[in-house]
Amino acid sequence: MELSICIPVFNFDVRELVFDLKKEIEAYDMDVEIILIDDASDDSFKHINTSLHNEVQNLIFLEKNIGRSKIRNLFSKYSRGKYLLFLDCDVKIDNAAFLQNYLAEIKKQPDLELMYGNFKIAGQYSTTLRNKYSLEREIFSGDHSSNFSLFKTVNFVIKKNIFEKFPFNEELVEYGYEDFVFSKLLEQNKIKFLAINNPVIHFDDTSNEVFLKKTAVAMRSLLTLSENSQNRAFIKDIKVYKAAVKLKQLKMVSVFLFLYGIFEDKIKKNLLSQNPNIKYFDFYKLGLLVRKMRSSRSDSGN
Repeated sequence: MELSICIPVFNFDVRELVFDLKKEIEAYDMDVEIILIDDASDDSFKHINTSLHNEVQNLIFLEKNIGRSKIRNLFSKYSRGKYLLFLDCDVKIDNAAFLQNYLAEIKKQPDLELMYGNFKIAGQYSTTLRNKYSLEREIFSGDHSSNFSLFKTVNFVIKKNIFEKFPFNEELVEYGYEDFVFSKLLEQNKIKFLAINNPVIHFDDTSNEVFLKKTAVAMRSLLTLSENSQNRAFIKDIKVYKAAVKLKQLKMVSVFLFLYGIFEDKIKKNLLSQNPNIKYFDFYKLGLLVRKMRSSRSDSGN
């Protein structure tokens, strides 16, 4: 088996995605399988996706949600492919030659161990805070990129033996930074990487309010990572973490939090508006993280 398509599913109808992938697989008689693992979705989505049992090689329903890192690692158990293609469930195929593009690159460069395929934002969601952030910070331009920091789990191919050697960090149960830590692990181990512009369309309808709540969870995840000295090598280049550490070194935490408190309501009002400012979002994240760091030190008696 050349390629296993691995799709973690949570509360999303993946029928269109699966049928589009199957259409290309069958049209070109590809040595490719599709595997779905549902991370304890609501019953309504389980019912919808159950119809795919005869359309894919494996459809597994988990009884308990295990999180974004652990569920991805679980695909090693069920996949047969030499390469694993991970796709988020809330994407659509943008190009009828999507799989062919990946397989052609694999054939051309068999020593490649990781490929990141990029993504586009569905037009109707392009003005939300979540997707404005993606457009400004997470999507590369051009045909190729060698920037590891742009790696996202939404659409990537990795050799199975490399993935088994360097899995996702399962300490990260909650939302946030699992893709960054994973990419840094691969980068530090000199994995041969290439980003190619072979995008999917991302249909992320997360509201600004929900995204701010997710951001608070992400800052908690980042704090948890920082409390383990072995993880600091992976997170030291995260801008919000570097800024928080710098404030501490300069003994400016109290001053920063005082200023943040003055502007916090204004910042939140902007981020919840129809025209959120990404620089305000940077300030918002820093405020959350610095507060959590101070609270954590107080709770531990330091």
